[in-house]
Amino acid sequence: MTMPVEPGVVDANILVYAVNSVAPQHAASRALLEAALDPAVSLYVTSQILCEFYSLITNPKRTPRAWSSGDAVQLISDLLTPPGLKVLPAPAQAVTRLLELLKRNAVTGSDVFDLQIVATMKANNIQRIYTFNAVDFQKFPELAVVTPDFL
Repeated sequence: MTMPVEPGVVDANILVYAVNSVAPQHAASRALLEAALDPAVSLYVTSQILCEFYSLITNPKRTPRAWSSGDAVQLISDLLTPPGLKVLPAPAQAVTRLLELLKRNAVTGSDVFDLQIVATMKANNIQRIYTFNAVDFQKFPELAVVTPDFL
């Protein structure tokens, strides 16, 4: 790796690309997740991100090879085994943070899900997100939005 991996949340698209070997983002996504083999690394996912990942990889309209439910569950279990990848809790204060974000950002429909990720991050004092959908998170000046193409 060319630079250390700073603590941060791994967005669902990173997980999807990490398991899709034909995606142009595959190598960078795999490298980021492999960094979590080091227990000194602190990367995080949320239960929502895992649900989004499951939804994407089991949907034949969203992925070139849809995974079966059982295979997807096993894949998520395998992804969570490295010591440097942890599930970030959603404390009760995440709801307050979400409401604050909704007041600042007039979103509708499915855009609320990105706000929920940010609310959970803020409730846990995490300021960095690794994603290939940088535009979705750049509206939050309190975040460092990182596309893992540096690996």
